[in-house]
Amino acid sequence: VLLAAAVCTKAGKAIVSRQFVEMTRTRIEGLLAAFPKLMNTGKQHTFVETESVRYVYQPMEKLYMVLITTKNSNILEDLETLRLFSRVIPEYCRALEENEISEHCFDLIFAFDEIVALGYRENVNLAQIRTFTEMESHEEKVFRAVRETQEREAKAEMRRKAKELQQARRDAERHGKKAPGFGGFGSSAVSGGVTAMITETIIETEKPKVAPAPARPSGPSKALKLGAKGKEVDNFVDKLKSEGENIMTSVGKRSAEAAKVLAPSINMESVHMKIEEKISLTCGRDGGLQNMELHGMIMLHISDEKFARIRLHVENEDKRGVQLQTHPNVDKKLFTTESQIGLKNPEKSFPINSDVGVLKWRLQTTEESFIPLTINCWPSESGNSCDVNIEYELQEESLELNDVIITIPLPSGVGAPVIGEIDGEYRHDSRRNLLEWCLPVIDAKNKTGSLEFSIAGQPNDFFPVQVSFISKKNYCNIQVTKVTQVDGNSPVRFSTETTFLVDKYEIL
Repeated sequence: VLLAAAVCTKAGKAIVSRQFVEMTRTRIEGLLAAFPKLMNTGKQHTFVETESVRYVYQPMEKLYMVLITTKNSNILEDLETLRLFSRVIPEYCRALEENEISEHCFDLIFAFDEIVALGYRENVNLAQIRTFTEMESHEEKVFRAVRETQEREAKAEMRRKAKELQQARRDAERHGKKAPGFGGFGSSAVSGGVTAMITETIIETEKPKVAPAPARPSGPSKALKLGAKGKEVDNFVDKLKSEGENIMTSVGKRSAEAAKVLAPSINMESVHMKIEEKISLTCGRDGGLQNMELHGMIMLHISDEKFARIRLHVENEDKRGVQLQTHPNVDKKLFTTESQIGLKNPEKSFPINSDVGVLKWRLQTTEESFIPLTINCWPSESGNSCDVNIEYELQEESLELNDVIITIPLPSGVGAPVIGEIDGEYRHDSRRNLLEWCLPVIDAKNKTGSLEFSIAGQPNDFFPVQVSFISKKNYCNIQVTKVTQVDGNSPVRFSTETTFLVDKYEIL
């Protein structure tokens, strides 16, 4: 019977120990402390016995993997079990060091439980252990999803509330009244200062929008019912949420529209445009672009009726032969001759409070010089292991790529890779057998970088290499430079949000 499995130092200090029968902590610590003293120096054994137990062990650099068994246990089976325990540890730990073992102690204990149950070896291999420990809890997923949704809603509600406080304060100042404040903060002047501080913190650089003043009965005095007397604040966010519902009913349509338009991440004007591009790219490992396809679109969102009859002035500096296509309701002749996007019937208006695609473009090519980021992965066999050199180069220097992750597959069951030189950081996902090379930013100042590592395997094991990134600069240089009204040609304030994303980016 297997009594316990432990990883200990050469001095006998237990780092992780899993007992499979009833044992006290003092007993297991005493057994492990006695273990180094029982070993005979100069002799190579894999076990040592006392009157009551047998230690079956394997050295792992500065540590020992030790199984404590009864003396009646089958030592051949125990040695086989020990080998499986020793192979499990590198699956979860990058280095066989005390702090790394301590950091992943629970992962190791769960894996140990898959190998041995109630003192007897289970009929499992390394791949099955990996599968069993990876299994996810549906209840945990649901709980996390619900919690994230609640947090997002609470934050959005808090921003909306703060925005309404700021607007109400402006309305009060415009009408010459004292700025209303929080009920529990004393005088109105002090309260107004606190309101200003809170709203400026939450809405950092947002410029005020001119909104029609609400009717007197549903004015700022009702919109600012924060901190009603006799009501204690248990949770600030919950309080904002509960009061936000009352405000929505009292302020009416204006608040509903403000809630729809509000985007927490960027400052949205009444005329807002999303410029989004997605790239799908496949390269060969020996060079050569098999296929690159890029799709882009300009989405228009108008939140104020007085800006519904407008024209967008588009600047297209693309020199790669992008195919452009306008929406059927857009005046194609106007776009071809003057690079302006306007409706065929100038008397009509663009839809309000909805995203409308007005222009899309497509680029398909096999020209290698068009690849934005080239990846060169060069595995070379060296004895039983493989030395892998991988480098990137930004060909399109005008781009700035953020959160770049280059994912390299690894052979299974061979432990962690030994990293040589690296620009940036790396993560080893032992469960999915992946090495993730993480680079926060790649731009003209940081256009090249390399990673070297070695691991047991064949050159084919390290493909396909996959790349993901996000950028706030688009690949095809198509931008909206100006927005004007149809009547009078007067300029209109607008905001843009540009994203360049990866749909598929792989080196086969």
